[in-house]
Amino acid sequence: MMSKTEADRKSSPRPRRRPSWLRVRAPTGEAYHWLKRLMRAKELHSVCEEAHCPNIGECWGNHTATFLILGDTCTRNCRFCNIQTGRPSPPDPAEPEHVAQAVQAMNLKHAVITSVDRDDLPDGGAGAFAAVIHRIRELQPGCTVEVLIPDFRGQIEPLRVVMNARPDILNHNVETAPRLFRVVQPQCRYEWSLDVLRNAKRLWPEAITKSGLMVGLGETTDEVLGVMSDLRKLDVDILTIGQYLQPTRQHVPIARYYTPDEFEMFHEQGDEMGFRWVESGPLVRSSYNAEAQARAFSG
Repeated sequence: MMSKTEADRKSSPRPRRRPSWLRVRAPTGEAYHWLKRLMRAKELHSVCEEAHCPNIGECWGNHTATFLILGDTCTRNCRFCNIQTGRPSPPDPAEPEHVAQAVQAMNLKHAVITSVDRDDLPDGGAGAFAAVIHRIRELQPGCTVEVLIPDFRGQIEPLRVVMNARPDILNHNVETAPRLFRVVQPQCRYEWSLDVLRNAKRLWPEAITKSGLMVGLGETTDEVLGVMSDLRKLDVDILTIGQYLQPTRQHVPIARYYTPDEFEMFHEQGDEMGFRWVESGPLVRSSYNAEAQARAFSG
């Protein structure tokens, strides 16, 4: 008899049409357009725009956004991501001030900061994360700060710089199962991602850590559960799971669409494993419901 894992791998023909549960309205509304103007005025980037997030209308309409620092050009070429790759410009020394001013203008209670990979920088961009955290807290006291950081190639010293700034939530996404790393993100290593999450707790045992992955890239159900188990062994607190959506024809094709019931199963399994918060759904992305998570852990 064929095992469940083998059955998963014998996938049906690749889906051609998005199911109804993945359809979203085009972004609109006064708050959305106001935030777009603010981003342009401050010469800022957001991962919401750069990665074509399906939740941009909902999040921007609620005055929440994930700021993308260190430019809009990545030194890596992950095959699931729509952010451009190439040789980045030098970091903008005014960027921490501009991000903090935008957070203040939006009167945010929770700010999410992420970046492109900057393997060209000696610290991988760690100092920029720390500077943004400090400046947000100076201009917008009481605002919690979540950072979604690169893997820093598994090095602990850049991570130490970030952890010394005491982010309220330290997020690093593993993205996919280890078997698919060479195809999906060939310049990354599963072990580097695990090292980030392991060392974050070692550097600051009280830290709230978070990670996420996409499904639909060709992984099996057992592999998803295996990654979840690996993350719990590292005492990761928050888990996000969402459906991969192919940005362009040049990116990794979608192997299959998971159903809402399957996402609910992942949610239940995450609860049983001991995650303190699980976001699992077709349109879930790393910073979806991030403010609610921050309130729950800071209260």
